Amino acid sequence: MINSLTYGDYMATIHYSSDDEVFFGKVIGVNDLITFEGTSVGELKTAFQEAIDDYLESCKSLGKSPDKTYKGVFNVRVPSVLHKKIAAFASRYDVTLNDFVKSVLAYVVEHEEISAQILAKE
Repeated sequence: MINSLTYGDYMATIHYSSDDEVFFGKVIGVNDLITFEGTSVGELKTAFQEAIDDYLESCKSLGKSPDKTYKGVFNVRVPSVLHKKIAAFASRYDVTLNDFVKSVLAYVVEHEEISAQILAKE
């Protein structure tokens, strides 16, 4: 199960603190740390929306971009046995390892429900 909220183009991960009896969240994909909390789901959603609106207004007044920049490059570490299997698979289908990984990642995000089931088993 994914504990998240969305508001416009923004998403936040959600957690619950039993010690404090409060829901809290953290916005992802932005240049700064944005957190919010609430004692009910309604309060949490309102706090999230207010945090996003405030952040966007602050960024606008400062003339800065709110969204984190993704370069499209990242390292993936896998066991050597898996690396060998992936390289062989990609080679059999005459694609680069990079194109193979891009295709698999695109499939995973396009088929989120199935992917979540697979990830939950691991």
